[in-house]
This record gives sequence, C-alpha cells and structure tokens, in this order.
Amino acid sequence: MAKQQQNQNKVPNNAPNGNKPKAAKWLYIVYGVIMVALLVGMFGNGGEAKKPVEWNKLSLILERHDYESITVINQEVAEIRIKSEAIKANPELYKDLRTSNLTGGEGLTGLYTYNIGNYEHFDKELAIIEAKTGEHISYKIETHTNAWRELLVWFAPLLIMVFLFWGMSAYARKQMGGEGGGGFGGLFGFGGSRAKQYDATKQVNVTFKDVAGLAGAKEEVMEVVDFLKNPKHYTELGGKIPKGVLLVGPPGTGKTLLAKAVAGEAGVPFFSMSGSDFVEMFVGVGASRVRGLFDEAKKKSPCIVFIDEIDAVGRARGRNGLAGGNDERENTLNQLLTEMDGFSSTTNVIVLAATNRADVLDKALMRAGRFDRQIYVELPDIEERKAIFAVHMKNLKLNTDMNSEGFVDKDFLAKQTPGFSGADIANVCNEAALCAARKNKKQIERQDFLDAVDRIVGGLEKRTKVLSDQEKRTIAYHESGHASVSWLLRWANPLVKVTIVPRGKALGAAWYLPEERQITTYEQMFDEMTSLMAGRASEELVFGRISTGALNDIERATKMAQALVTYYGMSPEVGNISFYDSTGQSDYALTKPFSEKTAETIDREVRRMVEEAYSKAKELLLSHREQLDQLASQLYDKEVLFREDLERIYGPRPWEEKTETPVIAENEETPALPENTYNPENTTLS
Repeated sequence: MAKQQQNQNKVPNNAPNGNKPKAAKWLYIVYGVIMVALLVGMFGNGGEAKKPVEWNKLSLILERHDYESITVINQEVAEIRIKSEAIKANPELYKDLRTSNLTGGEGLTGLYTYNIGNYEHFDKELAIIEAKTGEHISYKIETHTNAWRELLVWFAPLLIMVFLFWGMSAYARKQMGGEGGGGFGGLFGFGGSRAKQYDATKQVNVTFKDVAGLAGAKEEVMEVVDFLKNPKHYTELGGKIPKGVLLVGPPGTGKTLLAKAVAGEAGVPFFSMSGSDFVEMFVGVGASRVRGLFDEAKKKSPCIVFIDEIDAVGRARGRNGLAGGNDERENTLNQLLTEMDGFSSTTNVIVLAATNRADVLDKALMRAGRFDRQIYVELPDIEERKAIFAVHMKNLKLNTDMNSEGFVDKDFLAKQTPGFSGADIANVCNEAALCAARKNKKQIERQDFLDAVDRIVGGLEKRTKVLSDQEKRTIAYHESGHASVSWLLRWANPLVKVTIVPRGKALGAAWYLPEERQITTYEQMFDEMTSLMAGRASEELVFGRISTGALNDIERATKMAQALVTYYGMSPEVGNISFYDSTGQSDYALTKPFSEKTAETIDREVRRMVEEAYSKAKELLLSHREQLDQLASQLYDKEVLFREDLERIYGPRPWEEKTETPVIAENEETPALPENTYNPENTTLS
C-alpha cells in the first residue's frame, strides 16, 4: 500500500501516460543549461588565458620595462603583455606565466591583468614610476562590451520570475498531493481540489466492526451504505438518493471514523477534505476547489465525499457586518450550495459532513435536498464505553488475573468514566500505559487506569507546591463541605475521591460519579447548585470568613441558575419562557431578546436561586458540624480520601443509586448545561 501511494504521489492522475513529470524534468535541465551558459559567457575571459597580478609585481615590471604593451579596458582592468625576451631572461620572476598562460612557439608571450579600481589613482601611480625611471609609460584605452552580460542584464528579471513561478508551481502541486500536473499547470491549478482520495478496496480498511459504540448512529447510516451497494433497489421504486448526511456531536465521539467506516462498508472511493481547506486568501480559490472536488467525485461515482469541520465554510451568511464587501468564505459556501443542488439523482455521490457546531451552520445548507439527514453522534453510554475500552485495550499488556487487586475490569472502568468520549477513553488507555511504564511495571493494573483518569481530569499532582498550614486547613474544610453536602443531598453527585494535593492550577480537587440521566428536573439541578456552594459555606461556617477559592464554584452555580431562568423556564417569576435560540440564526449582539424590566426580574431570580442554595448548604453543614470536622481532619492528615471514608463517617446514602442507566448527557432538544455538570468535576481553589 505504501509503495502504491508513493507511486501515486510521483505520477499525478491527470498526467497522461506520465509524460508531464518527464517533460518537467527536461525543462528543468534546459533551464539549467541556459543559466550556466549565460554565467560562463559573462564571467569567462573569452580568449587567451590571463594571469592576475598584484601592484608590487606590476610596478617592478613597469620599472624594468619588461612589458610589450598596456591596454586599459573600460577604465576598470589593465592588460599587460610581457615581452618574450623578458620571460626567457627572468624565468623565476615569470614562472607563473610559464605554468599557466604562455603561448606556444619561440615567441613566448604572457598576459597579466590588473584590476584598476580607481582610475585616477592608477594614473597617478604610473606618473610616479615615470618620474622614477625617466621613461614614458604609454597605454591604450579601449571600451569593450560583453554581449553575454548585456543579455543577462536584459533577461535576468524574466529568468528570476520564471524560477519563482516554477517554485510556486512545485509548491502548489505538493500541497495538492501531486494533482496539477507538470510544467506551469500546477502553478495555475492551486485552486483545484485538495481532497485526499482513498481507494475503498485497498486504503479504506475501516468497517463498522472497528467502530465501537455508536449503535444508534450506525443504524442510521446503514441505509446510506445499502443505497451505495444497491442503488437500483431504491431508484426502481421512484426514490431518490440522500444527497447529504450531517454528523453532529461533541468532539472526540468518532464522527470521522464513522464516515470512513461507511466508505469501507460500501466499498466505494472516499474523498476526504477539511472545511478550512476551501478557504484561502485568494479570491475565487475556495469556489474553484469546491467545483474541482465535485467534478472528481462525479468521475468516481458511486463514491463518498467527506467534509470535516464543515462549519469553517458553512457558517451562516451575512454576519460579518461588511455590507457590499467580498467575502471569500460566503462565495465558497454559495458554490457548495450550488454544487449540492446540481447533483442529479443518478450521480450516486453522497456528501458526508461533520461538525461540532451545527447551530452556526447556514439554514440553506441544512434544508432538505442538501443535507437530508442529520445524525447525532452522542457521548457513549456505559455499555458503549465498555466496547470502546475493549477496542483500545487490545494491544495493551493488562493484568488479567481476576483474583488479584490489580485486575483490569472494563466494566469497572466504564462506570468510572461517565461523560467521556471515545477520544477521551483512548487517552485514558494510553496514559495508563505511561503510568505503568513510569513505575517499571510489566503489566498495566487497575490503579494505573485510575491514576490516568485523575491526571486527565485534574492534572498532574504538584506536591512541590508549598502551602501554609492555614491554607491547607482552609482547603480541607472547603473540599469537605463539597463532599458532605453532595453525600447528604439526594440528587447531588456522590463522591468518588477528594484530595487537597495541588493538581494543575487547582489547590484541591474532588471527583464525583454523576447519575447518567435522559432529562433533568429542577430539584436535581438545585441540589447540584447547593453542593457547589457548599465549599464557601463551609469556610464561612468554620472560619467566619470567605476566600477566593470558590470562584469556579460560584461561576458554575451562577451559570446553572441563569440556565434555569432564561433557558428552561423554571422560574415562577419569569414564567415558562425560554430565550434560548436553538437555531443559532438570531443575532442578539446589539439587542437583548427581553426588556429591561424582564432583565431585572431575571437578575433577581438568579440571585435568589444562588442564595437559597448557599443557605441550604450552610444549614446542612451546621446540622452535621461534627461529621464535617471529622472529615476535614482526616483529609488534612491523609490528604486523599475516598468514598469508603465518607461512608464510614456519614453512613450509607438512604437512596438507591443507579449505576447502569442508559446515558445521554443532556436532552437533545436542550442546550448544554454549564461545563462538566455531568462530567467528573474538578473543584478549583485559587
């Protein structure tokens, strides 16, 4: 495969019979010969060999009158011809002439050249020698022209431009992966398609078996695969092919891998290109590349065109505020819309696109007839995480002894990583291998995976950071407040691990195991807000003062309260009204979607919810002050506590905990909650 790819890079597809690269090679040779000839003609002596001479020796020659003639050329160079009798009489003095440029025969002569530099100074030096010897030194003045030099002066700019254009042509062909041909075709072809083409039978070796999880998404794209395999089965009934399929989902969920698997299953060519590859600084290049991409795809049909990160070129038009200006990105988008509409029902070309930001895409791109299908590629649930762990553990040396403490159980790891994407799980497996290697282990154990999760979520431990005793005690009570309230509230996330060892930018951190829900109620969100405010409540209750360590907690609680009021309509004062724009097409940059009076009501409701959560956290901690002190004391001494330690102090939670519920981080029809609401969280103390 590698050899075949290398050959494809050497011989472009659009070079008939491979002649263009050979022609380009001969053109390079001809160009080099012309340059050498011009340089030789310019700097060559064009006749009899000449020996350069220094002034000290030249003055001696002039004083002895050993010269036959002197010729000054262009007031730049003096040519001094030596008498043959002088050469024979003084072989030691003129040995350099004997070994370099003596003419043959009895009349031995030699020619010296002297670079004059300043002609007036040279004339004065000759006058001094004349006064010294009493003999007149005569010389001829001639003006010579170098035809080669004149030719080079005239043609040098043209040759330089040719060389630069040739270099740009080579660069353009390289950027296009060999497409563009030899000669100057590649230079003016940089507006052509940059898509990478994969042969499904040899290069696309990914199938649905290689894609763990994504059961729902795979089920939806199976119809696309079936159509590419048996198009007549649908067209005979009068149906039309789906022109476009848009894969939408968070980063790292496997959208690109799924698109490749579709091509591998269907056994058709696969064109891959990033949305940013269409956008260039040159006007018209993006639209030209779109045309080139679809022209190539039509020639290879049936095939799949995959555009990754399509939001780079498909953002909603008319938002730049530059009315009347030329927007290259919008021109590229217009061409893309035209090309997708230009498909006939028999081209058998399907466009797959992926994005993390479907809300910013242009409405025209999303309408039926262009991207007919929108498939949500969501974060994996617990069963899908098991399958993803199984895929990434294939090449790892794991502890497989089920009776040992270090046994690696993918079911256990799947429960410990809620909210992790496929890319996150791959990173966990790789980091676990690195952790085991640092400890010189021969096998990867369970603790290595737990350390990997801790490092990815919280960062590397920094035990070298020096904390005062008061700071350490404040952090211990802060983290104990979070852990206690989250344990005492029914809908809060139960603790997994809490530490006061600095990690990354955090001076303390806590990991919780959230319940994976389809929908979320007001009570559940309010309990989570209460647990967020518990850190500051614990500081005020114990020390009578508050610190800046609760910045991250307050920020997240405030955003959650704002979402309850303005997005979800859960405020009795504001009512069942949502100011969230799910389409992303409205522009509230200059105006708010509500009045000033409503804004005051929203501010009042957000403040009320946050303060109620804070008051409830203080009440819980005050009623369990003895347990709080005990937990903080143990955390201060041990620096790290686990769920078992919390259960030993507070007792088991009275509510049944769901550990294997199907997971969707949030409702598909609602916007995302504040960051990490359902992910293993990091409580930061500044």
